[in-house]
Amino acid sequence: MPQPDHVSIYDLPDLADLDEDMQRYFQVCRDKLGMVPNVLRTFSRNQDKLRAFAQYYNTLMLAPSGLSKLEREMVAVVVSSANRCFYCLVAHGQAVRALSGDPQLGEMLVMNYRVAQLEPRQRAMLDFAWTLTSTPWAVDEPDRQALHDAGLSQDEIFDLADVIAFFNMSNRFAIASDMMPNAEYHGMDRQS
Repeated sequence: MPQPDHVSIYDLPDLADLDEDMQRYFQVCRDKLGMVPNVLRTFSRNQDKLRAFAQYYNTLMLAPSGLSKLEREMVAVVVSSANRCFYCLVAHGQAVRALSGDPQLGEMLVMNYRVAQLEPRQRAMLDFAWTLTSTPWAVDEPDRQALHDAGLSQDEIFDLADVIAFFNMSNRFAIASDMMPNAEYHGMDRQS
């Protein structure tokens, strides 16, 4: 049974009607990913917000950091699991499969990250992501100390908090928008 056949609840501009820089950006997406992610299509409703979203996302998830790209994607999935964000679970679950080469890891993180055999550093990061997402008012010094004890530097903790906060925001936007993941994500990187 296929998922609903829409990008989101919004009326979206035709790709040909986008500004030239956004048309080029979408072409880069097609060249690299084989598609334009529906989150970008949804943000195309307001191109200034699309530019800001894309710049922030690319800096957060692709720029150099003490957190690996895989670790950042793992955090995105765990935050999205706590929030039950269908779009991000599918899209970032696929990224975990691709970066880890392990199709089971993405599924474990989607359903219950605690069943995955993780390094202590990763476990501490995901525990923090879960707590900050599900009970943010309960985060206290012992939660931050657990990150230090697992070997994370202040810069890594800063980046971790930034990724967690970003995905809480984007999960809520995706849910409010009834955003559907691109159907292609479902079958990608399933073979080990």
